[in-house]
Amino acid sequence: MIDSRRIHVVAFDCDGVMFDSTLANQAYYNHLLNRIGLPAMIPEQFAFVHMHTVEEALAYLIHDPDLLSKAREHRVQMTYLSFIRHMVMEPTLERLLDNLKPVYKTAIATNRCDTMDRVLCEHGLEGRFDIVVTASDVRYPKPHPEPLNAILAHFDIEPDQMIYIGDSPLDAAAARAAGVPFIAYGNSDLEADMHIESLQEIQDILGL
Repeated sequence: MIDSRRIHVVAFDCDGVMFDSTLANQAYYNHLLNRIGLPAMIPEQFAFVHMHTVEEALAYLIHDPDLLSKAREHRVQMTYLSFIRHMVMEPTLERLLDNLKPVYKTAIATNRCDTMDRVLCEHGLEGRFDIVVTASDVRYPKPHPEPLNAILAHFDIEPDQMIYIGDSPLDAAAARAAGVPFIAYGNSDLEADMHIESLQEIQDILGL
C-alpha cells in the first residue's frame, strides 16, 4: 500500500517507462550481431536484452568467446547517437516532471550504462532529475536492489518514502528487495502496489 503523504522521491526506470525504446534497442543489438556475422535477434532474445545490461545482453546473445570479444570491441568504438532517434518519449513525462519538481525529488534507476547521459541530453531532459543511477554506477544492477538503495542513501530516506515506476520483472524484483513501493507501468502481469497505463496517473496517486 502506498501512503502518498510519505513520498518524497519519485524514481523511474528508463526503457519501457520514460521511453518506448523497442526500435532503438532492436536496431542497436541487431547492428552488433550483423557486424560479427550473426543473425538478427528473435523475440525471445530481445525480451531478455531489453531488460538487462549491455554486458549481460551480449553474453546472452553471443556464446562464442572470440565473437563476443569482437562485439565488445565494436561496441566501444560505435556511438548510440544514431539509435536514439528511434526512442519515443512517453508523451506525459515532461508535464509530470514539471508538476513533480516543486514538491518531490526525482530519480532514475536504469540498467543502461554509458548511453544514459546521451539519451537525456538528446531528448532535452538533461538536468531534469536529481540523481541518475545506471548499471555503471553500481556493482550489482537490477534485479539487485543496489540501484534503488543508492537513491535511498543519496536522499537519506526510508524505502516507503520513495516510489519506483518500472515495467519489467527486474524492476519489480529490485523494488521488492529494496522495500520500495512499486508501480507497474503498462504491464498488468507484474506484482505491484499499483498499476498504471500512463505516467500522468502518478499525479493522481500523489494527489497533485
